[in-house]
Amino acid sequence: MNIFRTMKSAGALVCAAVLACTAFTACSNTSDSSAAKSSSAASSENGKNDKTAKGEMRDISSMELCGEMQLCWNLGNTLDVCNADRDGDGQIDENSENVDETLWGNVMTTPEIFETLKSQGFNAVRIPVTWRDHIDENYTIDEAWMDRVQEVVDYAYDLDMYVIINVHHDGGGDPEFGAWIRETAENDYDSWYKEYSAIWTQICSRFENYSDKLIFESMNEVGFDDLNTNKAYELLNKMNQSFVDLVRSTGGNNPQRHLLIAGYWTDIDKTVSRSFKMPTDPQNRCIVSVHYYTPWEFCVCENQYEWGTDAETDVMKNQINKLKTTFIDNGIPVIIGEYGTGNNEKASVIYFDEMLTKLTHDIGIPVFLWDNGAVFNRSTLQWNDPDLLTALQRAVSGEDYEVTKG
Repeated sequence: MNIFRTMKSAGALVCAAVLACTAFTACSNTSDSSAAKSSSAASSENGKNDKTAKGEMRDISSMELCGEMQLCWNLGNTLDVCNADRDGDGQIDENSENVDETLWGNVMTTPEIFETLKSQGFNAVRIPVTWRDHIDENYTIDEAWMDRVQEVVDYAYDLDMYVIINVHHDGGGDPEFGAWIRETAENDYDSWYKEYSAIWTQICSRFENYSDKLIFESMNEVGFDDLNTNKAYELLNKMNQSFVDLVRSTGGNNPQRHLLIAGYWTDIDKTVSRSFKMPTDPQNRCIVSVHYYTPWEFCVCENQYEWGTDAETDVMKNQINKLKTTFIDNGIPVIIGEYGTGNNEKASVIYFDEMLTKLTHDIGIPVFLWDNGAVFNRSTLQWNDPDLLTALQRAVSGEDYEVTKG
């Protein structure tokens, strides 16, 4: 989720107070934190880039690869944290000279988190990463941060799970506090590319030997609403093409790696527009990235407590059908990299999540639950609502049934 776009979207003034209070609720755990930090330090000392043998890059299409993904989950508000103005009031909310994954209230990530999820049917995780607090004036990524990112990736990757990594809040809307992707690309593309390519070149180098279970995502929720429509789309299309060209020029398995391409604001309606263009890729291994937070009032603001009228379910069905007719039916795979519902009525949340997961799974679109720490308790390794887990498992079971509201 792009917290900065959240604050600047329609209805932001209504949502701001709610988000500031409820969106980042997980609590710290001292023992988990100490253990994970010790592990991270040891990995850094030993040199973490030990994947010297190339992993397997199978002869499968990106569509086939997406079809293998079952239950999917986001490690949210963790490696994507940063010194940031999260509530849009012009002030940094949390601030640290040494930003780590606990800054926004979550525990240090442990292998047991992914082991538990894997045992419950999850085989794909998206690990959003923000780099802006961890690069120097030459755009060199801090070694300890890169080591920790790789360590967390390995927790999932070594379980044979699919893993997506990206550049996340580097594309935020608070350039005065460190975001740079949007403002720099709009004002000086060459300067933007210098930083962007430096960061991605280092990421590509560190992960070059990973198999096709690791996917790179170009960016997160980026758009240019202060430009006219044609120029805005042209700029995002150009940035995505630069991303593909850059990754393909690097070593290891990267010339064949499956890539996730950010739609315009990762918004479905804006991405199915003819103005959005998928990059040219000699490998034909690009996947469209969109997010699903409709209706915004229910999914983000939490000022709509219930969901599930016929009109509301029709909207969901129509939105997913747009992805099918625009992309899937034309051989272009899609991943919904985020969806979520906030702390609303239990029956509505389960109905929304199960219906979305079944609709997308039935047509081969993986959908990744956004979890900021409030859905799956990372300390106890328990779901805050076990009935939600049961519903999600049912949605990807392959069973032919109609989702109903409990």
